[in-house]
Amino acid sequence: MKKIILSIDGMTCSACSNGLEKYLNKQKGISNATVNLVMANASIEYDEKLLNQKKIEEFVKEAGFKSLGEFKEIKIEEKNKKEKIKFIFFTILAIVLMYISMGHMINLPTIPFLDPHTNITNYMISLLVLTICFMIYGFDILKNGYKNLIHKTPNMDTLVSIGAITSLLYSIYNMYIVFTGDHTQIMNLYFESAAIVIYFIKLGRYIDGISKDKTKGAIQKLVKITPNTAVVKIDGIEKTVTLDEIHKGDIVISRAGEKIAVDGEIITGKAHLDESFITGESKPVSKQTGNKVIAGSMNYDGYIEYKAEKIGKESTISEIVRLVIEASNTKAPIAKIADKVSGYFVPSVMVIAIITFLVYLLIGQGFETAITSFVTVLVVACPCSLGLATPLAIVVSEGLCASNGILVKKSEILENAQKVNTIVFDKTGTLTYGKLKISDVLNYSNINNEKLLQLIGSIESKVTHPIGKAFTDYIEQNKMQILQVEEFENIVGYGIVGKIENEKFILGNAKILEKYEIDNNHLEDEKKLAENGNSIIYVVKDKKIIALIGVNDIVRENTKDVISILNKNKIQTIMLTGDNKETAEKIAKNIGITKVISNVIPSEKAKTIKELKQEKRYVMMCGDGINDSPALASSDIGVSVNSGTDIAMDSSDVILTKNDLKSIFNLIKISKKTIRNIKQNLFWAFFYNVLMIPIAIGLLKPIGISINPMIASGAMVFSSITVILNALRLRKIKF
Repeated sequence: MKKIILSIDGMTCSACSNGLEKYLNKQKGISNATVNLVMANASIEYDEKLLNQKKIEEFVKEAGFKSLGEFKEIKIEEKNKKEKIKFIFFTILAIVLMYISMGHMINLPTIPFLDPHTNITNYMISLLVLTICFMIYGFDILKNGYKNLIHKTPNMDTLVSIGAITSLLYSIYNMYIVFTGDHTQIMNLYFESAAIVIYFIKLGRYIDGISKDKTKGAIQKLVKITPNTAVVKIDGIEKTVTLDEIHKGDIVISRAGEKIAVDGEIITGKAHLDESFITGESKPVSKQTGNKVIAGSMNYDGYIEYKAEKIGKESTISEIVRLVIEASNTKAPIAKIADKVSGYFVPSVMVIAIITFLVYLLIGQGFETAITSFVTVLVVACPCSLGLATPLAIVVSEGLCASNGILVKKSEILENAQKVNTIVFDKTGTLTYGKLKISDVLNYSNINNEKLLQLIGSIESKVTHPIGKAFTDYIEQNKMQILQVEEFENIVGYGIVGKIENEKFILGNAKILEKYEIDNNHLEDEKKLAENGNSIIYVVKDKKIIALIGVNDIVRENTKDVISILNKNKIQTIMLTGDNKETAEKIAKNIGITKVISNVIPSEKAKTIKELKQEKRYVMMCGDGINDSPALASSDIGVSVNSGTDIAMDSSDVILTKNDLKSIFNLIKISKKTIRNIKQNLFWAFFYNVLMIPIAIGLLKPIGISINPMIASGAMVFSSITVILNALRLRKIKF
């Protein structure tokens, strides 16, 4: 078997991608085809003995789309402002059309030259012209409905197309009758039915299309993590070059505040590098000669020279991009209730309508009665309420989610979140805040804690190290003044020294005690801080340790309660992190998570998610860093916290804008309520069809019950109102 990914042109909606996917999977020689609407590509596994790329591209063409060749790069289409203007324009046209066609029925003032009683010709032509405009606006729907019917995969577009075209043709027929002198047919024009059905479907697609390119943008942002240029050293001379000009073996220079350009190995110098976007580790990592560096890492405080080893597609970042694209092209089949039912419903209604038409002709009822009954059956089965049943409930639920700090980027999530039985959490930045904070202060001096932290923060303000930032953040949050520091000295690898108010303070790690030959009389306290996963800052004054400060990544507020709620609802929780085992297990035990998978790199995270899915689990992944992107894309549902990187947020399906992990359970609750509401909507949508189709056929005429297309259209509107009101009930969900 061979695999190829083709770029596809012409897909405008999920109906297009679903139709193409079904068509390709029917072809001999294709073992599996997955069409990705967002990426505008098709991933196809095929038997190269039976097929080649050219033949597969012919299949794509037969399905009504165009292959642009092998997928090589991500292209993001700029949002077209004309599309928004067009939608607003047709919204106004829809209002005008409804006013002209139905305003007089509810005693609204009529427009004199369009009055159906005094200016019949103007009235009919205006409705025809407006409806044709909507037909042009919805041509993609009509085309797709026709294609899916031809390929025996009828869907919602097929329903819309049949209903709209039939109403249009029947209205044109009655318009002709009026022109021949029979003015009684003026009330049997159903132009508005054809137009409004198209409008409602376009409304849903307009809403869905707003965030279509976010996944593409996320992957492009991954690439932009590396700097555009770098400094290389050639024969002792420094030269600034683009990344494309760097070759394997080149010596690249990185100074404090700069990003690492390519993967490589340090040959001289040392520095602290922030690799949290890859490893998930919140603390900066000390690097020196012989250590590896990863493209995109931030150099905090040192000067290093490193030899380029992995460039271009071989780099770690490129590997992450590949994993995200691969995960995006692998999707679990999602049951579309309305589409599945319509697969049987559409042909059934068509057969019933045709049989009705033929029977009336055979029993001698005449063509007009036959065609009227034919249209009545189709109109009463018009898919407006069926088309609203799922998307309207989804839209209401998305609004409810947004108002509760849950940003849902794909409507399918609200259908699927209720299936989740396993939630995998990244640690750093998800279960914890993701940045270093002061967690413990052991003060052995006569200086109060507030003054002590002000002194330390003032000295730490002279450096850019993340540990120092924990103190400067404290000063900023408590609105303290930074004191004047004299005789400041940065002792790389040890700590810092500074004098405030003529008193000298030494701050640093355990090595600084050795350097200044200071006795450590607080070994028990030191051990306790270390056991809790703290980085320890020793504060020395007058050759004595006056304080031990524990700096750590703090667990998010109410995390323990959230894990408890999930466990009680029989949802397994797992911690998946790049951090070390001891720190991870201690935090997990504290918050109630029993399963921990630690020391994992990004590709292993994605692999773990796939393994869980193979165990028939429905997996939600919650993360915040770039290192989580492949796992977020591989999971059934990816969730990121708002404080996470833009890439993680764009790679995910859901963003928790309030940074409250309880929102995860709220999402699952909303999903359950939404699914129940959708099923109710589908029931009401089909209830009217089941009830009205026999009447439309004329089976109840013997007992005096019959309807015409106008009444059938009214029943359709009533079913739509029922669906709308039921969907709006979702707004009342309480948390």
